[in-house]
Amino acid sequence: MNDYEVIERIDAFCDAVPRQRARAEMIGPLVLFVPVGPGWPYYARARVDERLPIGAADMRSVRARQRELLIPESFEWIGQTAPEMAAAALEAGLRVHAHPLLVLDALTAVPEVPPRVSVRLVAPSDPELDLVWAVPGVAFAHPGTEIGEAGVTERDKLAAGHDGGTIEMLRDRLRSGRSVLATASGPNGPLAAGSYQLATGIAEITGVGVLPASRRRGLGAAVTHALAFDALQRGARTIFLSATDPTVARIYARLGFREIGTAMIAEPPDG
Repeated sequence: MNDYEVIERIDAFCDAVPRQRARAEMIGPLVLFVPVGPGWPYYARARVDERLPIGAADMRSVRARQRELLIPESFEWIGQTAPEMAAAALEAGLRVHAHPLLVLDALTAVPEVPPRVSVRLVAPSDPELDLVWAVPGVAFAHPGTEIGEAGVTERDKLAAGHDGGTIEMLRDRLRSGRSVLATASGPNGPLAAGSYQLATGIAEITGVGVLPASRRRGLGAAVTHALAFDALQRGARTIFLSATDPTVARIYARLGFREIGTAMIAEPPDG
């Protein structure tokens, strides 16, 4: 399978997975995923059933519908499958971000972690589930790879504010196998976490984050390795992820991932 065929498979996955928990609305050349019931909001993207030119007017139409539905004005796509979408998004007043898209070639050896740190998959009944889920929230509130001050105190505050319905929905997804969650934990609980979802033999690793106070210790790499290994054990033939930037992409490259394309995101300037 050549790289473009892999990208096409990933593109189809990104179209199929939201349909498990969202209603698809076709708006011209774009599809908007509207949440059904409780859950996280999804995005709009280029249609895969019919490749049509995408212009700024199409982006504005979807944004208007998103505002009407009171859901985030968010767009995600792969640069190689919808190359004109970035220009259309900019013309429609959106801010566009490009991120390296990587696919796993061959998983390398298990990364070393510091003493007293262990890496595990998180069971639905895990008593620390709320703490694990809070870790990426703290991490992404302090972007980058630099060591910072935010740590377990910030994690615990965020976990205390979690909606019970959200955690129960997460437990349900873990029980069903639709999502798999992993963490690297020390004596004070979870320090890094991430997850993946698997469908049609394709797994996407998402939300890998490390508490700023625990960065530069290999914890994110260890969590990513654990997720990729488990996905392979469950029959995944393609495992992919997107990196924040080239610096983070190099960390994943040491695990056996290589850059294959560009993951694109568009959102309002104040988003």
